[in-house]
Amino acid sequence: MASYQWFLLLGCLMLARGLWGTPIARLPFTSAIIYLAIGILLGPMGLHFFVFDVFAAAPLLEVLTEVAVLISLFSAGIKMPVPFSRRRWGPPIRLAWAAMVLSVGLITLFCCTVLDLPLGAGVLLGALLAPTDPVLASDVQLRHAGDEDPLRFTLGCEAGMNDGSAFPFVMLGLGLLGLHDLGDNGLRWLGIELIWATLGAILIGGVCGMALARVNFTLRASRPGHEVLDDLMGLGLIAVVYGLGLAAHVWGFLAVFCAGVALRQTEQMLARRNAVVTDTDAPPSVSHGSLLFKEHMERLSELTLVLLLGGAVTTLLFDWRSWVLALFLFFVARPVSVLVALAGSRTTPRMRVIAAWFGVRGIGSLYYLMYAINHGLPQPLAQQLINLTLAVIVLSIVVHGTSVTPLLDRFWRK
Repeated sequence: MASYQWFLLLGCLMLARGLWGTPIARLPFTSAIIYLAIGILLGPMGLHFFVFDVFAAAPLLEVLTEVAVLISLFSAGIKMPVPFSRRRWGPPIRLAWAAMVLSVGLITLFCCTVLDLPLGAGVLLGALLAPTDPVLASDVQLRHAGDEDPLRFTLGCEAGMNDGSAFPFVMLGLGLLGLHDLGDNGLRWLGIELIWATLGAILIGGVCGMALARVNFTLRASRPGHEVLDDLMGLGLIAVVYGLGLAAHVWGFLAVFCAGVALRQTEQMLARRNAVVTDTDAPPSVSHGSLLFKEHMERLSELTLVLLLGGAVTTLLFDWRSWVLALFLFFVARPVSVLVALAGSRTTPRMRVIAAWFGVRGIGSLYYLMYAINHGLPQPLAQQLINLTLAVIVLSIVVHGTSVTPLLDRFWRK
């Protein structure tokens, strides 16, 4: 497709999404399915207007998916309910860590025994597919900053944290394939990439988020009428936290999510302490002012990336192994890991079952795949993992996208 055709296509899709936002939101499926269908129609499976080679475009695609995930994670972080409580955060922490480890282990076992992949490739594929997606799963996550729904909070918080908990297993898979140094007996991986990279990300994100909230609150309190550009401050916080995370060799995705959480928690704490207004009528804040812009960026990235994903769909994605892997992930690995992780928690049985089903895979998995390819994954193995991962993402968009509205309306109506 020529450049003007891309502009026309993206422009028409954005106009349609903007003009008919409410009717589209009421459809029994998500907007991602529409973008995917258009991409498949225009791609090699349809009219062949364009073909998107994922392996060749891996460097560009890594940057695009990286930015999309960062914005989505920050948006998810500033929607987290206030105040923070261990009882409320217990279930998502179980999902982000215990369920993650179980999912990676089950997928690895399946890949090594059924798909005949080497151990390193199995661990890597498990790390690609185990985390839920913060971009495409917006329909089952918190809708606004004051949303107190426990199911949406649990799923949104899980998607925000498991992007950090999945990265150690990505590095473990690359290490088992000989593409990364795990250290003697894996001690480097355990000490630096699992423990330090996780705790350091929480520390950096938390400190930066709290610092910006205090600076902003003090500035606005001491200088009434002082104009602050919330959008730029939010984007600046994302960039600074992610840059510090990369420099300190911690998981930047987790750091950005924690920065969003700490920013909103601190802003609301300062507002309550100074008895300015109630939480329902919050004073101007970075989290409140920049949230709308971040959501618009999320929609744009979802449209663009899912459209390109449709152009990457070929007949290779419909190999029997892709279908079997997707079915195993949706009906065995995800439900088993969630139900085991939430056993003994204070969640209701209905909530556990719904959470076990809505493990949406999407842009996050695509980013990890591009990261692995750009770190030396051999092309034959890379192409195999591309086919498996893209097939699971496509099926997840269709299966979860068509079931989210009916199931939530039927079983989770307030």
